[in-house]
Amino acid sequence: MAENEGKVKLLGCWASPFSRRVEMALKLKGIPYEYLEEALPNKSPLLLELNPIHKKVPVLVHNDKILPESHLILEYIDQTWSNNPILPQDPYEKAMARFWAKFIDEQILTVGFRSLVRAEKGREAAIEEAREKFAFLEKEVTRKNFFGGKTIGFVDMVAGSIIPFCLARLWEGMRIDVIPEDEFPELNRWIKNLKDIESMRECIPHREKQIEHMMKVSERYKLA
Repeated sequence: MAENEGKVKLLGCWASPFSRRVEMALKLKGIPYEYLEEALPNKSPLLLELNPIHKKVPVLVHNDKILPESHLILEYIDQTWSNNPILPQDPYEKAMARFWAKFIDEQILTVGFRSLVRAEKGREAAIEEAREKFAFLEKEVTRKNFFGGKTIGFVDMVAGSIIPFCLARLWEGMRIDVIPEDEFPELNRWIKNLKDIESMRECIPHREKQIEHMMKVSERYKLA
């Protein structure tokens, strides 16, 4: 049996942008997989068995190989199934894709969620701080269809799972617009391009359900 054959399983959660981005990659490459929903915050014995260190989704299982962490899973998928490449082949471009993905998960998620929810310096200050970070992404995607260029790639999956289908639902529930189209035309154009791709649309959580979920998460975070 070839290395890229065999059964693929994904442990995820419908509301998790980290497991949604893995689904994006699997669907883009046309990889059949079995999806196992985790009813978080409860954690199944299987999740604890497969990911005893972090105890988080996503977890990918392929030919008895177990992989946690969404960035690692995306790279594994890309190297195992060569069709519809996700990461650039050029070493510099590949390194920069990893850089932007890390920036999104570490800094964009912080200013787009944590800073806005707690708003320790006031909501307007939190929004301004967030927009300063989003300005870097606005510049990066200017004159491109996607962060990956003409086709969707690694950064698009990371950013796509976080910004339009997660953070934007929170902002909608909070009645704010962190990236208005008049200030961020390129990012908004990119979001529209993303939604035009069927494999991406299939991974978008239900809007009302996601807004309700994100508002509950934000309330828990305020009390933490």
